Amino acid sequence: MTAASRLRAAVRRVRTDESGTTLLELAMAIALFLLIFFALIDFGRMGYNWVMTQKAVQMAARIAAARPPACAGVPETNQPGTATEPYGTLCRNGAGICSTVSITCSGATTNTTVAEIWARVEPLLPPDATPANLLFRYGTSGSEEERMGFLGGPFTPVVTVEAQNLDFEFVHPLLGLARMAGADVPGTGNTPTGVTMPTMSVSLPGEDLALGADG
Repeated sequence: MTAASRLRAAVRRVRTDESGTTLLELAMAIALFLLIFFALIDFGRMGYNWVMTQKAVQMAARIAAARPPACAGVPETNQPGTATEPYGTLCRNGAGICSTVSITCSGATTNTTVAEIWARVEPLLPPDATPANLLFRYGTSGSEEERMGFLGGPFTPVVTVEAQNLDFEFVHPLLGLARMAGADVPGTGNTPTGVTMPTMSVSLPGEDLALGADG
């Protein structure tokens, strides 16, 4: 038998030999199963982080509504607007009686209110969250007809706390592989295996803004 004949015979044996196919099929099935299994775990983790972040924002807004402002420059009383009404006039009686306010700042634990809030909500947020991921907003409420308080009286703003720029990290590699392949994955995070969670916010009317940590 010539070398060419032996080569052709060897190729035919390889093509018709089915030994080991079961092991190969099992390896492929296990890989697919593990990929789906870890994907289910990851999406469960994402749902848990989503719910916990919502609860954290609700808690933060509830505390911020009854504590001194987390932002600098928030007035203690309703200041005069463009109108020339006497002190004691209800802000909702007309336009310009009380000045409008809109003050926004990121969280910083140098502020006592933010420090108190952060101590309460940090365990509920993703591991890489920082106080700067919390945005605080103090603003006048709604239209002139909905304004609370009176000119010269305590300033009662709408207090909004917003969780922003929080990333969720996946354990399984599917997201990273998709990005490596050039796929346009929505919600791109700051890392190859992460996605940015949607912004979540809660607004409540300010109650006192002066009760302090023991209120």
